[in-house]
Amino acid sequence: MTYMSAAHVVREFLEGPLTRPAFMHWRRQHFLSEDGASFYFGVFDSFASARRWLPASPEFNTDALQKQYVEVRTQRIFAYDYPVMWWLSSAFRDGAQSILDIGGSVGVHYYAYRLFINMPETLSWSIVEVPSVVAMGRTLAAVRKAAALDFSEYLTESLSRARADVLISAGALQYMENASPANLIERMTKRPSRVLLNKLPIYDGEDFITTQNLGNGCFAPVRVFNRGTFISAIEAQGYVLKDEWSVHERGLYLPGFPERSFTHFTGLYFSDEDTRARPQVLR
Repeated sequence: MTYMSAAHVVREFLEGPLTRPAFMHWRRQHFLSEDGASFYFGVFDSFASARRWLPASPEFNTDALQKQYVEVRTQRIFAYDYPVMWWLSSAFRDGAQSILDIGGSVGVHYYAYRLFINMPETLSWSIVEVPSVVAMGRTLAAVRKAAALDFSEYLTESLSRARADVLISAGALQYMENASPANLIERMTKRPSRVLLNKLPIYDGEDFITTQNLGNGCFAPVRVFNRGTFISAIEAQGYVLKDEWSVHERGLYLPGFPERSFTHFTGLYFSDEDTRARPQVLR
């Protein structure tokens, strides 16, 4: 018996009818503790009901959660970054000049990716974030003389004035109450030719809302998406799914709900029909 199969057997026993009540009580207490960082718990019918159940929390609007992004994520990349860099580099070769990055933290993708791929000198990289991150991002950009970056805490305004060639969101959409990619694209004055989405909790079951312990005493509701519905909604906007990759660094185990648990998150790359018709030129 392998380690994974043994763990599966133990988990099935703990979630069985005899031990499930005690197991769920323990998992709930663990989830709400300092040791429960990155864990998920519960199924809810709305963000509002999830927030009522959770302890009061600033969610992502706190400096405490951003330290690792400044110290680590601006200076290195991870396995899940490579597909994004590949397609972003392709977009730049085809003439893309502007990015709208929803949930891009302090500019982590811009800082880390520019170490490995060529970016246009006239690049405009706009980031939408929560107020505390916007303030930190502006300060960091001034220190690092990152003139390509600009920040906003107002999503609706950013969408209406965006002239982005590429829409990026990596690990943020699931924390936003009304921010499906199809809805975001519909609200943009200029339609991006490419859409790059990474670290998404999508699977083959029905949509649902759960909660996550973010660490540092912060908690947030999380939306989990049905894969087919999620992709179809973007394709209905005139896009073609060109690439999909597994993000094995992220997974979702939901105590008491094995049918809603999955081993990895997902990345997706879409292009519009014009981009699909244009042959790629390697340079």
